[in-house]
Amino acid sequence: MHVALFRQHALRLVHALVAAIALVGLQAHAGSDKISGGGKNVSGKTSYAYYVTGNPELTPVIRKKPSSPSTVLMGGDSDVDAAFRWMIDRAGITQSSGGRFVIIRATGADGYNCYVYYSNYPTCTSTGTAQPGSVGGAALGLSSVETLVIPSPDAANDAKVNEIVGRANVIWIAGGDQSDYYKNWRGTALEQTLDQARARNVPIGGTSAGMMILPRFDFAALRGSVTSAQALADPFNKYMTIEPQPLAQPGFIVAPGLETAIVDAHLDERDRMGRLMTFMARLVRSDGATGCAGGILSGTANAQDAARAIGLAIQTALLIEGPAGAQTAVRVSNPGAPGTNAAYLLRPSIAPETCVPGSPLTMRGITVRKITDSQPFNFSNWDSLPFKEAQIVNGTLSNFSY
Repeated sequence: MHVALFRQHALRLVHALVAAIALVGLQAHAGSDKISGGGKNVSGKTSYAYYVTGNPELTPVIRKKPSSPSTVLMGGDSDVDAAFRWMIDRAGITQSSGGRFVIIRATGADGYNCYVYYSNYPTCTSTGTAQPGSVGGAALGLSSVETLVIPSPDAANDAKVNEIVGRANVIWIAGGDQSDYYKNWRGTALEQTLDQARARNVPIGGTSAGMMILPRFDFAALRGSVTSAQALADPFNKYMTIEPQPLAQPGFIVAPGLETAIVDAHLDERDRMGRLMTFMARLVRSDGATGCAGGILSGTANAQDAARAIGLAIQTALLIEGPAGAQTAVRVSNPGAPGTNAAYLLRPSIAPETCVPGSPLTMRGITVRKITDSQPFNFSNWDSLPFKEAQIVNGTLSNFSY
């Protein structure tokens, strides 16, 4: 009897310990990549989730609406607080105006709400001066932060979902898996709503997978990820799902100034320079014996339609503003962030020599501009920026350190 009682108490203790460990793990996970904040799904639907912080019923009165586009490209890992504040400012939101900040994602929950709205993430009680690691959106004038988890085409076509996204003053695309965005959002009403928001100059940004879908050309990861070694060994291997296909078709979500670009995140942390160069090579059209099959852009740097590639280190963001053709950009990163904290701007000087299925890539004269300061620069024309030159020969990136 005593043994049975002991076992019962022991079992309860184990269950309590497992629950405690799970809770700690959930809290740590939520704090690191903004997946779950413990809020309530108020959608009333099973097809999508909707989380609200603040007052979404307040109608913002923004007196100076944005007159040109604003885009944030963020390289993943911990979010860059300054980039979110910049988007709020670019939206024309002030301390007295109100403003709606809407996060869209295909998985996860409401982890961004607390971080963006409050000033003391992850405690989430203060709306005063923002502490490091928090955006402090309420103090800047946000009246609400709203997250939509949109996991299917049905959800992306839902009228209420599109109403919420359509009235946003700022839109953020969370990280995750960009293939989810392609499979569930492409060709839906949500894509049209995002196009309309872009046309109204609503600031739009994304991190990691959310960043990957912002240029005209996207590594969509429809068959999973790809390493630099795999990409360089065969630019047409089965994992190299670059969208749209064919490339001449309209892009998915195309931020102004990224009409000839492809991007990549976690660049230094995951050694992705080789695959980013290969992504760019795939965009270059065939011209005699050079170029890549299916490519549609020029491989000459000074051509108007020259291919471009942009890579971001973790905890680093590129803030791009102004109309296409007359844009400026600035790099920002978290204080003390690990890695290079760099933005990398790539262009070809000449078309690839060997870019065919089943063979290693050979591409010489790749110009790489490494941005590590916080000085604004001409994003539409990179010619004044210093660069290094990289060579890929038979699938090997030679003598190049980044």
